[in-house]
Amino acid sequence: MDALVDKHAAQTERDGDRRTPVHRPSREEAEAAVRTLIEWAGDDPDREGLLDTPRRMAKAWQEMFAGYHQDVGEELDTIFEEVGGYQDMVLVRDIPFFSHCEHHVLPILGHAHVAYYPRGGVVGLSKLARVVDIHARRLQTQEHLTASITQAIEEHLKPRGLAVMVEAEHMCMAMRGIQKQGLSTVTTGFTGMFKDDPQEQLRFLTLVRQAFKAR
Repeated sequence: MDALVDKHAAQTERDGDRRTPVHRPSREEAEAAVRTLIEWAGDDPDREGLLDTPRRMAKAWQEMFAGYHQDVGEELDTIFEEVGGYQDMVLVRDIPFFSHCEHHVLPILGHAHVAYYPRGGVVGLSKLARVVDIHARRLQTQEHLTASITQAIEEHLKPRGLAVMVEAEHMCMAMRGIQKQGLSTVTTGFTGMFKDDPQEQLRFLTLVRQAFKAR
């Protein structure tokens, strides 16, 4: 696992993630922190139902925040050039994801839509979903998530144009604070043709809107 952490530190600049890597506590330290939080909440970490919770929660965090130890570049390294001269938009819409708010560590649940105009070749469609997943599995704001996905794809594929839309519900708004359920936040990122031509943005938004209607 330490090797993965070191690998992530080396990849931060290439993956569009400018945050400085920090020292990673041991599994035992993480589990001790969970015990402290359980006690602070007012319960007994030694009772039967909670006895194994620190171990389970540490394991769950390892899965939910796996994006810190994954390399976006490995997902986008392979380009397929034999596409029969295809030069039009490639759109993968309705990519489901979950993330966590960096302010309250509560879930962010939503969908991402990614479109690009190829330059010389295309990438496997599943790879775009993997890019969303890798960046989503980190602590952040939705704005940062959108910018990170946009920057990573732009840097690795260098498409003629790129459009990213992220729509999500934030549990920090639904479960605490104003406690309003069902509110959706939408953020976008555009480069190249999509940024320069409003008609391309409109085409992208129209195709994405069809996904909204299909739900």
